[in-house]
Amino acid sequence: MEFLQSLKIASSGLRVQSGRMRVIAENIANADSTARTAGQDPYRRKVPTFVSKFDKELGAATVAMGRVQRDQTDFKMRYEPGHPAADANGYVKYPNVEPLIETVDMREAQRSYEANLNIVSATRRMITKTLEILKA
Repeated sequence: MEFLQSLKIASSGLRVQSGRMRVIAENIANADSTARTAGQDPYRRKVPTFVSKFDKELGAATVAMGRVQRDQTDFKMRYEPGHPAADANGYVKYPNVEPLIETVDMREAQRSYEANLNIVSATRRMITKTLEILKA
């Protein structure tokens, strides 16, 4: 049963980190987008959340994606009077996305994904060795 627990816990981590990377990729893709017209808000950074869930069948806690929340920090303002989304003072709202922060978050998610993948690989090797021992 410990092998199954290990695989299910690690796979829940893989799913969560994959979802986290999708949200971060969306943030990076929209880092320079603006509203189409003045007065509208541009893209707002999304922040993934996680929830711990107890799996009764396994008798262990797993992790799952929670709600994706919107970052409520202020938008960046740039003076671009000729832009279609410029306000009366010539300022354009840009997303509250910091590419450097998103890059660091992506790297952290990637490392967490790799750690969970290593658990799956190690568990598979242990299962294989156990079966080899049982065959002998």
